Amino acid sequence: MEKIWLSDIASHYGKKVKISGWVFNKRSSGKIKFLLVRDGSGVCQAVLSKFDVSEEIFSKHENISLETSVEIIGTPKHEPRAAGNTEILIEDINIIGMSENYPIGKKEHGVEFLLDNRHLWLRSTQQRAIMKIRHEVIKASRDFLNNLGFINMDSPIFTPSACEGTTTLFPVEYFDKTAYLSQSGQLYNEAHVMAHGKVYCFGPVFRAEKSKTRRHLTEFWQIEPEIAWINLEQNMELQEQMVCYIIKSVLDNRMNELEILERDIDFLKNIKAPFPRISYTEAVEILQKKGSEIKWGDDFGAPDETILVQEFKTPIFVHRFPIKIKAFYMKPDPENPELALGVDMLAPEGYGEIIGGGIRIDDKNQLLDKIHEHNLDPATFKWYLDLREFGSVPHGGFGMGIERTVAWICGISHIRETIPFPRTIYRLEP
Repeated sequence: MEKIWLSDIASHYGKKVKISGWVFNKRSSGKIKFLLVRDGSGVCQAVLSKFDVSEEIFSKHENISLETSVEIIGTPKHEPRAAGNTEILIEDINIIGMSENYPIGKKEHGVEFLLDNRHLWLRSTQQRAIMKIRHEVIKASRDFLNNLGFINMDSPIFTPSACEGTTTLFPVEYFDKTAYLSQSGQLYNEAHVMAHGKVYCFGPVFRAEKSKTRRHLTEFWQIEPEIAWINLEQNMELQEQMVCYIIKSVLDNRMNELEILERDIDFLKNIKAPFPRISYTEAVEILQKKGSEIKWGDDFGAPDETILVQEFKTPIFVHRFPIKIKAFYMKPDPENPELALGVDMLAPEGYGEIIGGGIRIDDKNQLLDKIHEHNLDPATFKWYLDLREFGSVPHGGFGMGIERTVAWICGISHIRETIPFPRTIYRLEP
C-alpha cells in the first residue's frame, strides 16, 4: 500500500490508506485512544478503538510518546471537530522511531531553553506556522520579480571589501588573504544589471553589529532587486507593489497559519498602496514635536522609527537622508547635494525598517571621490569603478530583509523566531 501525504487525504476519504508522521499530542478516553499526527503537509486525528483492533495493536498506544514517529493504516473521513478536519480510524499502527523524554512539553519554557533546543522547537505548531509564512514571503517575493522579467543572479558570499560599512564586517581567512562575509549582494548586482537590465539576488548577508535588540541578527536573508534607468519615485512604487503582492499571497495561501499565530487579519487586508511618503527633514520635525532629542543629521534609532509609524496603518517611506549618514555609493540629490537619493520603508506597529534602497552614483569621478571620503581603498573597488566607465546608466534598487518582513506579517515580537537557526551576538549554536 502506497503512503499518502496528509495534504492529499481528503481525496481518499472512505478508502484504506497508509500515512506516516509524528505524534504531537495524545489522549485517552477509556477504550478509545486519540493521536494527533502531523507529517509536514498537514495534520489529522487518528483514533485507536479497542473494539476494532487486536489487544496487541491497541496496547501500542502506551509506548507512543510525544514526537514518536509512526506509520498508520486506516480509513480516513471528514470530521470538522478534529485537527485538520480529518479523522482516521486506525486498523494497524507501527512505531518507526521512539521519542523518549522529549524535552519540550506543554509547560512554559524560557526563551534560552527553547533556543538551545531550536532544532526541536521548530516542530512546535507556532514555529511551523512561522516557517510556512517565511516560505510564502520568499516565494511571493521571487514570483513578483520573476513575473516582471527580473533575472535571478547570485552574488558571492566571500567579498574583498565593505559594502555597508567597515565597522560591521566579519573577517575570514582566505588562504593568504583576508576576505569578509558579504554585507549585501548589491555591488555585484550592479554588475549584473548592466548585463540584464532588471536583476535580483537572494541569499544570506552578515553584519557584525553588537546589537541586542529584537530587530537584529548577525546573519539574515535578503532579497535585492536592482534596475537600470530607474528613479527614486519608481523605486518606491516597486517596493510598495512588492510588499502588497507578498501580503496578498500570505492572505491567500497561509490563512491557517495566520490564525494559529492569532494575527490581526483585518489589519493586513487593509494594507494598500500607495504608502505615505515623508522626507527625512519632515521626519525629524515630527520626531522633535513628539519630544525626541534627535537633531538633523542624526540617523534614526529603533525608538525614532517606532514613533514615526505610530499614526499610520500601512508602511511608510522616509526618503532623502543626509548624504553623510548613507553608504558611499548613494547618489546625491541634484536639487540638494547634502541629501542622498535613498529611501527606507518602515513597517507599522513598531517593526522598523524592512526595506532600504535608493539610487546609486553612476559617475566614475563622483564615485571615486566618495570612496576617498569614506577612507576606502580605491584599488579594491577597481571593478566597481569600471561599471561607471563602460556604458554607465542611472540605476538603483533596494534590499528587503526577510526576517523583519516575516516578523511584521506574523505579528511576533522578536526576529529570532523568523529564521530556522538564529545567529545573534551571543548565539552561534545549535
